[in-house]
Amino acid sequence: MVTKLQIKDKSESGKSIKIAPFKKEIRKTVPHKHNNYFEILYLSQGSGYHYIDSRKFEVMPPVMYFIRKDQVHCWELDSEPDGYVIIIKKTFIEESLDSELKSLFTHISKENCVYTQEHEMIRSLFELLIETDRKNGKNAFRMKEGLLKALLALVSEEGKPFAGKAEISANLYHSLLSLLSGEQVIRNKVQYYAEQLNTSPQNLNAACRKAVNQSAEEVLSEFIISEAKRLLIYTDNTIAEISFMLDFHDPSHFVKYFKRKTGETPLTFRKSN
Repeated sequence: MVTKLQIKDKSESGKSIKIAPFKKEIRKTVPHKHNNYFEILYLSQGSGYHYIDSRKFEVMPPVMYFIRKDQVHCWELDSEPDGYVIIIKKTFIEESLDSELKSLFTHISKENCVYTQEHEMIRSLFELLIETDRKNGKNAFRMKEGLLKALLALVSEEGKPFAGKAEISANLYHSLLSLLSGEQVIRNKVQYYAEQLNTSPQNLNAACRKAVNQSAEEVLSEFIISEAKRLLIYTDNTIAEISFMLDFHDPSHFVKYFKRKTGETPLTFRKSN
């Protein structure tokens, strides 16, 4: 029996990006995911914990969180929060002509949490984004592009060091992430995803190394382990069922793979979470 996970949709029809204040009444939420957009959450006030997939982050403002499509997250806040939310649909990135913005977005989409220092500057950028979001002029999209790029650049500087990569590598790596996120059935083969992206495994591997200093196999492995943890925590699927869902034809191979990558068996992980 599979436990259905709650899916929330806070986007607005006809809008590829939405900016709004963080709801002050939020304290505890049930684990849920968003299946059609990327979410940026910024808190300048509040305390408690934010859970993203199997990771637990203490809320220590000012802090920014990045939730990829289909990631499971929930809040356990014990004081009134203050901050902002940005919802970004895939179409916003696809329509953007700014290669630097796409490169920044590729970098930041790998992060889940960045503790920041530039509080006033970040707040000013969010307020400008909210004001611009109310406009419907012909340049509104470009204005939001520019402000979002400034915000991501600032946060990238405050997180781990980030250097711009070749656009083709960033785009190929980002395409791989999008492809993985959209898959109903995960394939445990780099060759398969290279073919889907009309490139060679060697090119895909080189693109991943240029973008995030990881091989394509490492990127795929991270995604598989993240998906495995999500299924172990939030569903009642058996270990065997999960192994088949993740393209392991022998459950014992999945158990060995999971233990090699995490240091514990799937059953031990499930019991401790």
